[in-house]
Amino acid sequence: MNKDLNDNVCNETIFSSVFNKYSKDLHDFLYYKFGESFNPKDKVQDAFIKLWQNCSNVSVNKAKSYVFTVANNLMLNEAAHQKVVLAYQKMAPKHYTNESPEFLMEENEYMQKLQKAISNLT
Repeated sequence: MNKDLNDNVCNETIFSSVFNKYSKDLHDFLYYKFGESFNPKDKVQDAFIKLWQNCSNVSVNKAKSYVFTVANNLMLNEAAHQKVVLAYQKMAPKHYTNESPEFLMEENEYMQKLQKAISNLT
């Protein structure tokens, strides 16, 4: 069975018409659902990039659903990533080092010699 050329969005004119038709609605949807903190403009662009990369698999009738689903998943992934970042920031940093006592002593002696040499400069 032969596919019609208009069955997918690989044609540039069809893709640009899909982009022009749905990009603002998609941005507004993401902005309303997630706010500005996850940068919905970037997610809209990323969703349309994924649509272009998979254009042969996506029909024109399914393009809106595909783009909205991809963008929503991108935002959910970003939200999950931000939760991990916040959890990592809450962890207390370690207060110990793996340097040996000899190394720390030599470091202090070197710092004292350096400070003395700097103070002797004119």
